[in-house]
Amino acid sequence: MMTVPPRARLLPLLLALALSGCATQGPSGPAFRGPIEINLVALNDFHGNLEPSRYTPTNPDGGKAPAIRAGGVEAVAAALQAWRKQDKDLLFVSAGDLVGASPAMSSLWADEPTIAAMNMLNLRASAVGNHEFDAGRKELLRQQHGGCDSPRADKACQMSKDYRGANFTYLAGNVVDAATGKPFIPAFKIEEVKGIKVGLVGVVLQDTRSVVMASGIAGLEFGDEAAAINRAIPDMRRQGADVIVALVHEGGRTKESPMTPGCSQLNGPIVDIVKKLDPSIRLVITGHTHEGYLCKVDGRTVTQASSYGHLLTRIAMKVQKGAGVVGDIKVENVLMKAGDYPADEKMVAFIAQVKESSRAALSRPIARLASAPVLRKQNEAGEAPLGNMIADAILAATRNMGVQIGFMNEGGIRKDLEAGPDNVAAFGQTQAVLPFGNTLVVMDLNGAQIRRVLEQQWRSESSNGAMLQVSNGFSYTWDDKRPAGSRVGAITLNGKPLEEGKTYRIVANNFLAEGGDNFPEFAKGSNRIETGLLDLDALVAYLRNNEGQGAALAPSAARINKAK
Repeated sequence: MMTVPPRARLLPLLLALALSGCATQGPSGPAFRGPIEINLVALNDFHGNLEPSRYTPTNPDGGKAPAIRAGGVEAVAAALQAWRKQDKDLLFVSAGDLVGASPAMSSLWADEPTIAAMNMLNLRASAVGNHEFDAGRKELLRQQHGGCDSPRADKACQMSKDYRGANFTYLAGNVVDAATGKPFIPAFKIEEVKGIKVGLVGVVLQDTRSVVMASGIAGLEFGDEAAAINRAIPDMRRQGADVIVALVHEGGRTKESPMTPGCSQLNGPIVDIVKKLDPSIRLVITGHTHEGYLCKVDGRTVTQASSYGHLLTRIAMKVQKGAGVVGDIKVENVLMKAGDYPADEKMVAFIAQVKESSRAALSRPIARLASAPVLRKQNEAGEAPLGNMIADAILAATRNMGVQIGFMNEGGIRKDLEAGPDNVAAFGQTQAVLPFGNTLVVMDLNGAQIRRVLEQQWRSESSNGAMLQVSNGFSYTWDDKRPAGSRVGAITLNGKPLEEGKTYRIVANNFLAEGGDNFPEFAKGSNRIETGLLDLDALVAYLRNNEGQGAALAPSAARINKAK
């Protein structure tokens, strides 16, 4: 029998042990590391709502619960503080419209308090929303980088003389400078979380041009959202991205509860965008439509968190480092209500400081209303008490210029007109209704052009209509059973039929006057006068001159009539 030397017997044993150790290496082993859970929190369409606002929760069955006060930055800060105690690496992101159309407490100061609050919340990235362009591309860049050179010189750097801009990064992969052919701002950003590189790519709706004043986005081109996201993926992979998350400022709607994961009835522009995305993208965080939903589209998770900070979306995502593989994704929308989490004392102190700086302007009484709130919600025909009031106000402000008709777009009316004790509306409550700082433009349109304007309320055969609010004395009927382009029937002004060849003097805000909200006929108006008058100032003056406004609609005096 041959004897094996002890050294020879030992070598195979050592080799076996070494191989065994490699095969059973735990989570720290690079070759066999298990999936890592990445926690994200998403916000969208905050619109500078630093304070809580009215919110109507949705029951699990889709029905509406009684309205409550929710949202605001203090509630958001408290929730994030609590959740970061569970995971210090939590990643906070946004799908756009952080600012713009903001209440007075933010807009009085060129939205700098909202940017400062987002810095305090450690927001890491946000898709650009259409409202980030409200004051033009120059102001968007100032919000990002800081400084005081602003088109809103009366507001910028008035609260703090040393505005340093956003610590987070605005993203817009589908916005290109036409002069250079290069991206206007970055398309993506990569954040490292628990050793995982998370690529965040952002886009804004391609149709931004129709909802922003043309002068504010001159020289910019807005491309296809999905194409821009897919185009950015190779660069993100080259920079080591293990997983890619899309932040899309475009959305959809569903009748399903915003609190129930797995919704399957989402419809709207976001559905087509998601279906065109590279298969590696499993999570799409959306905005723009102010809806709450937790949906599945083509097997991908698609979320939105309502608006104004009323909800936050919590996301737990399993990711395999280096493999580009996304496993289980769990999502929930969480109501943001004061007192649900321990307060973030630094944020409480900051908001108190902003309130103190704003108090005198915001609390200034304007006028007593007949009843409050005055609602922006439209009846079946498309008419609203608040819309009537604003159309009457801009007409009254420009009658001395020969104006006969006032038009107001529904999207420009951001909130109901609320009031305090004795139904007295304060400046802050009034400003929340018309926060854009739009000015009034007077122009001539003939009767045929006015008819075309009204027909443009229906953008297609299937459109429900984007109804303009019109001033007292002007009325018309419409019939949704007729095809788009011929839905408007009789039109009258002060009881007389509108004449197609006759010229009429009209007033609209500068957004509409440039053809905004898909009303291109306004841009063709002649003999234009840029009055410089703010629509908000017109409303304030009207309320003061007409105490007791804001009564409910009187059916006998309807301005917009739907055919039965």
